[in-house]
Amino acid sequence: MADDTGGAGTAGGTGDKSATQGKTESHEPQDGHTDTALAVATDTDPADGDTSPAPEPADRSDRSARSARQTVRREMGTALLLVAVGAALVLSLGGRVWAEGTALVHGSGFAIEATGSSVTKVPAALAVLALAGGVAALATRGRGRILVGAILALAGAGIAAAAASGASDRSALDTRAASKAAVEGAQAVDVSHTVWPWITLIGGLLIAAGGLVVVARGRNWPGMGSRYEAPGARAPRRAATSADMWNALDRGEDPTR
Repeated sequence: MADDTGGAGTAGGTGDKSATQGKTESHEPQDGHTDTALAVATDTDPADGDTSPAPEPADRSDRSARSARQTVRREMGTALLLVAVGAALVLSLGGRVWAEGTALVHGSGFAIEATGSSVTKVPAALAVLALAGGVAALATRGRGRILVGAILALAGAGIAAAAASGASDRSALDTRAASKAAVEGAQAVDVSHTVWPWITLIGGLLIAAGGLVVVARGRNWPGMGSRYEAPGARAPRRAATSADMWNALDRGEDPTR
């Protein structure tokens, strides 16, 4: 009986050990599966491999858009600068002496001179028109801006023609000579002309060049913001996106307006 009991106990102990080993072996595949899952997760970790830069096409389109805006600004700035400098030059030279001579009064000679405004008033009037045209070039768009550019070019050409004519004109000196001599029909002698009419001509050419730039490139320029337009002329605005706000900041504008 004792041997049976001992055998039974030994058999029971052996069975328990086998069952325990079986349970241990049954857990080993799970550990292997866990290791494999961790290895896969480690290999696909986005923090290790996702270091590529932003998509190149988007960067390229942003650069091209920024370059286009800079080109438009340069064109507008060049045209308006040419018009402003030319008009200022013409207006500043209207009071300069364009012609000099001598008036003979009872056998005596008196020095006389004529300023640009007394020789011709055309350059000054067209220069004022050119300044107004420069402002109009900013306020208009499309065909209206092309028309303004044509007017600027014609104004500059008119200034140049009037200045070239004034460079050899002596009628203003003859008028001064007659006034000095108090004799109708008296003429000036020893007439000479200064360089100022030719510099006025250069001012007219600058205005004409600015007008031609407006004609050639003005169609692609943006107009004034909608806050400068009449309320009835405003187009319905779509909701601004974050990309629109960033583009406005790049242009130096306030995206909240």
